[in-house]
Order: sequence, then structure tokens, then C-alpha cells
Amino acid sequence: MPAKAAPEKTYSAVTEKTVPARPLPGDRVRTGATDRMVRVDHAGEFGAVRIYAGQRAILGERHAKAGLLRHMHEQEKVHLARFDKLIAERGVRPTALAPVWHVAGFALGAATAFLGEKAAMACTAAVEEVIDDHYQSQRDTLKGSDPELEEVIETFQAEEVEHKEIALAHGAEETPAYPLLAGVIKAGCRAAIWLSKRV
Repeated sequence: MPAKAAPEKTYSAVTEKTVPARPLPGDRVRTGATDRMVRVDHAGEFGAVRIYAGQRAILGERHAKAGLLRHMHEQEKVHLARFDKLIAERGVRPTALAPVWHVAGFALGAATAFLGEKAAMACTAAVEEVIDDHYQSQRDTLKGSDPELEEVIETFQAEEVEHKEIALAHGAEETPAYPLLAGVIKAGCRAAIWLSKRV
């Protein structure tokens, strides 16, 4: 009876632990926090594009405020395109709630425009106030740790403030029950921010 072949010996490779190199000046430090910032900002700009789409669908292109709405809508499209690029470049997962914001954003824009041009402006003022605070909070958190993202946020924050000032200058606060309407919209925006960071 032939002798059984001895089992082959296997050897496990020995790996050494390596210490990651320190980042060089100007390097971006990738963290879960910055990924969440990109995710929620992408969602916010997507929602803003949908709000203006809803408002313009109701008010039309012959309305007195058509030019203003077009201007702000086009800026929001630029913001969204930039965050689309950041999402792709950084491999960040977009929010799973995008289909919800697609419908909710348009519905909010359409509903406020249906109430009249001042209500549409009230919507813009309320949304942009929350976004201004949100972007400022992100800048305070970043403090130079991600120069690319910080520059994008700073630029877009300035344009969101411009939108708020346009809305206030065009009668936002003259909307009937403005404090109530603005309060509801702000609460909805804050809830959307909280959810989009996590889902």
C-alpha cells in the first residue's frame, strides 16, 4: 500500500504594521464628518433647485419676479453641480432621501408660489436663513482642515445670503402670517438637514 503523501506545508505571510505618513501642508484630511457635510450640502442644494423649479412652474416666466427666480435658480443649479462633483470625486454616498427631497422641494416651492409672489419670497428668506446658519456652522467646524470644501461653502454661503436679502427686499415679510409660515419652513429645513446627514 503506497504511503500517504505528506500534507503540504503552508506559511502565512508576516506583515508589519506601518504608521501612515503625516499629511503635508494643504492636504485634505478625509473624515466621516466632512463626508457628512458633503452629503447634506448636496441634498440641500438639490432641494433648493427643486423649490425654485416648483415656484417657477406656478408663477411662470411672465411674472414680475420671473427674472429674480431665474437668477436664484441658476445659482442653485451651479451649487448642485459643484456638490455633484464633490460627491463623485470623494466617493461620498448621497442621501437615500433624494427621492423624498425631489418631491418635497418641488411641492414646497409650488405651494408657496400658489399663495402669491410674497409667499414665494417668504419661502426663500426662511430657507436661506437656515442655510446661512448651517454653512456658518460647517465653516466654524472645518477651520482650515479641508480648504477645498471650506472655500466652496464660503462662496455658496455668500450667494445664499444674497438670495435671502433679495427675498426680504421683495416683500417676504409682508406675507400674511409670515412668522408662522417662516417658522414652519425653517423647522422643515432643519429636520431635512438632520435626516440627510444620517440617511
